[in-house]
Amino acid sequence: MDFRGLDLNLLVAFNALMEEQNVTRAAGKASVSQPAMSAALGRLRTHFADPLFIRSASGLLPTARAKEIYLHVGRALEEITHLLAPEEAFSPQNRSMAFTLGMSEYPLMVLMPTIMRTVSQQAPEVTIHVRTFIDRDQSVAMLDSGEVDLVIGIAPTQAEKRILSQPLIRDEFVTLVRRDSDAARDGMTLEHYLAMKHILVSPEGNHYGLVDEQLRKLGLSRTVRLTLPTMSAVSRIIAQTNYVATVLRHSVLAEEANDDIVLLKPPLALPEIAFDILWHHRSDGGKAQQWLRKLIHTQFREGGARAE
Repeated sequence: MDFRGLDLNLLVAFNALMEEQNVTRAAGKASVSQPAMSAALGRLRTHFADPLFIRSASGLLPTARAKEIYLHVGRALEEITHLLAPEEAFSPQNRSMAFTLGMSEYPLMVLMPTIMRTVSQQAPEVTIHVRTFIDRDQSVAMLDSGEVDLVIGIAPTQAEKRILSQPLIRDEFVTLVRRDSDAARDGMTLEHYLAMKHILVSPEGNHYGLVDEQLRKLGLSRTVRLTLPTMSAVSRIIAQTNYVATVLRHSVLAEEANDDIVLLKPPLALPEIAFDILWHHRSDGGKAQQWLRKLIHTQFREGGARAE
């Protein structure tokens, strides 16, 4: 629709007519005179090329076209009212709105239960949608396109000025083995580690991970016999085999406890992995998004973040 030829106040008049179905009452609701409301109705009929309202014994009856228009006009006026109203502090308790979060498997397993517990308490009318991704750099494209409101994940490989971030949590690697294994009984030595068959968890489908990179620096290598895209079956597989897996501690703790496996310190130095909140610069000032980022950061602020 070309708005350049339409006084948007006519939409206010139309909305009042739909709600009151009486010219006099609609004029009072819109704070205009009855002749002004009648003139507005005439202009609306001309613009939409439709009678819009038919007189009857019970008042003005909207046409089918008027009912179609009303579905959109009401929402549009509500949005404009919020846009032009003086800015107030965001109060989430009774706000009905939706956010879309981008997450990889780890934050979905480890962080999402606590996030939703807090959201359900503070903002029970808020809806959360989650979009998953595999490649950390995919998060930038998702934020650029507006597909997600924010991301929880590992920082992209290349910093982008338009993508803002806040540290959230750090986690350390542990090695999972069967409780009755030699490594569990005698202690995990590098010799034991290299002699075992390994599981590599790689959402990207790689056959080479951080552990392999660290071993390569030492002139060593391991035997990977199974690659998996997710953590979901790792503990159960290890409980039924002599395989070993080196994964982030809280991805294990987020699963159902398995008494047949134990968590050991890896026999080589591995860096901690940091997860951040990421968002686009254009949404930095939005009160609702500021509230959501603060809620998430408060739950897992860095320092307490080994995700209790």
